[in-house]
Amino acid sequence: MKKRIPLFPYLLFSIFVMLSGVEASFSQTISCSASHSLSFCTDGTGRAWGRNAYGELGYGTWPDSNVPVGVNTVTGIIAVAAGGGHSIFLKSDSTVWASGWNAYGQLGDGSIISSNSPVQVNILTGIIAIAAGWEHCLALKSDSTVWVWGRNNFGQLGNGLITNSTTPLKINSLTGVTAISAGAYHSLIIKSDSTIRTWGRNNFGQLGNGTTIDRNVPQLVSSLSGIIAVAGGFRHSLALKSDNTVFAWGWNNYGQLGNGTYADTTLPLPVSTVTGITAIAGGFGHSLALKNDGTVWTWGWNLYGELGNGTNNDNNVPTQINSLTGITTIATGGGMHSIAKENNGTVWVWGRNSYGQLGDGTNNDSNVPVQLTELCMDMSVNDVTEMFSITIFPNPSNGNFAVTSDVEITAIEICNVLGEKVKYIPLAPFKGGITIDLTNQSKGIYFIKVIADDKVSTQKIIIN
Repeated sequence: MKKRIPLFPYLLFSIFVMLSGVEASFSQTISCSASHSLSFCTDGTGRAWGRNAYGELGYGTWPDSNVPVGVNTVTGIIAVAAGGGHSIFLKSDSTVWASGWNAYGQLGDGSIISSNSPVQVNILTGIIAIAAGWEHCLALKSDSTVWVWGRNNFGQLGNGLITNSTTPLKINSLTGVTAISAGAYHSLIIKSDSTIRTWGRNNFGQLGNGTTIDRNVPQLVSSLSGIIAVAGGFRHSLALKSDNTVFAWGWNNYGQLGNGTYADTTLPLPVSTVTGITAIAGGFGHSLALKNDGTVWTWGWNLYGELGNGTNNDNNVPTQINSLTGITTIATGGGMHSIAKENNGTVWVWGRNSYGQLGDGTNNDSNVPVQLTELCMDMSVNDVTEMFSITIFPNPSNGNFAVTSDVEITAIEICNVLGEKVKYIPLAPFKGGITIDLTNQSKGIYFIKVIADDKVSTQKIIIN
């Protein structure tokens, strides 16, 4: 069902960070917006919860929901991205679907009519990654090109214009792209040489190029190299280096840059004290990092408990959330809430909850992580108990990585996003770690299926 929405400014923001981790029992991939959250289950069906004023939950109706609800129609989902008032879904057939607010064409279906059920984004095929900003979207194709659509008032589409687009457009100046991310009105990508390009709104230096001038074409962040992940916050940006250190730049009113100050910066500066980082996420005024020991570290604004440390005090340096261990995936939204997934599939949520975006059945904020218990409840008990833990490191990877299991495994099967088998490794019963080489494969998303007799666990890996 579609609904025409007045063209007035939407007052909330979201950010998607494409993350990878152990894809086990319950939620597989998580994404936050300003006021809603997304996930999908091992059967490829979507879940959404929180604000639904524009149909962003995609379940065919308009009321908000403070518990996860099923996304209509779309199945085979392998990635999700939450925008300001819209959501996008990547399917296993490499097509993209979207629901929610569409005043600027952010659903990409050629219209400005909002929809409370997913509609297909025009033209796009062969997509391997997606990202959503406040009112614009990005998609990365298997040929390493970037496609954009939606609002473009600050040049956030990066195509040299400032006009909106209701259908995807290719950024002709970009090739060899391996990762994408979106802030409120700015965008970031990583190229195959591990350098960053940014474009869009730059009023607080969030483009990292030493200026506060908006740009409608991609600009090199010349001071950074060896980058393996990027994350766009509301008006700040984060980058993760191959040595597992983090850099941040842009707006710093709440200490969200994590460098011990509250001063904005137009150039990347190292985040204090944190090392061994494997994933990053940027919110409205706070940031998250996941360490290789499975702990989560947060910094920045904490009015609604978005730092998850049991207080409501801001912090301009990273602090650990002591109650979380064994975490494999993190996500945060511009609306001051965050999500983390444990290696056994358990999902934890904290921060602002005014629209039910924590999904715990209440509308109460929480400054400590609370368990989300109603996710993917369509799974049987056997489906859950037969899963086992596997880890992949590093992830993202250049093609060489290690797979480790806590049970004896008998085979490893690797498929691409189209479900095509690219490698099969039979094993004598083996418990521990094994090194895998996929450097002869194209860059993109792959699924690692680890087999242990009658049990199977699957994890997603990004090759860049």
